[in-house]
Amino acid sequence: MSFEEFVQGSSARLFRTALLLSGHDRAAAEDLLQLTLERAYRHWGRVCRSGEPERYVRRILANAANDRWRRAVRRQERPLEQDGTALVSADHAAGVADRDFLMRALAQLPPRQRTVLVLRYFNDLPEAEIADVLGCTAGTVKSQVSRGLARLREMTEPGAEAPAGPGWRRLLS
Repeated sequence: MSFEEFVQGSSARLFRTALLLSGHDRAAAEDLLQLTLERAYRHWGRVCRSGEPERYVRRILANAANDRWRRAVRRQERPLEQDGTALVSADHAAGVADRDFLMRALAQLPPRQRTVLVLRYFNDLPEAEIADVLGCTAGTVKSQVSRGLARLREMTEPGAEAPAGPGWRRLLS
């Protein structure tokens, strides 16, 4: 029996076992099964010689689960800092709104303008390199950048749904 055939035939049963061993934590069960199958694959010749590969792999699974619990016990939980400074984080809502608006606005541009703006402002490529990549002249790149930025400015005029963040305004100025 090949390893692939074994996995195909017994992975559902082994996953149920891993799920039970991990306390119904699906992510932990997937990790546990992955670790088990990796170990079984590395020693597949020995596993097959045992005559009962599924039983052997179940033992690997149980041992891996026990190792996981032992490691968890050794790493005791530590209380959070009481001063509260570790819990404070900056509000990134304006930046997220800027990026979301920019992605939606870029999607509305013609493909050539979008490509030129992405290469120029997101990849920081000079006009000459963009022209080389796109197979056109530097003048064409400059005009496409100009037209693309003008179109983006139109989208941010009054009445348009534009974010208030400084990053977006910097790109258009």
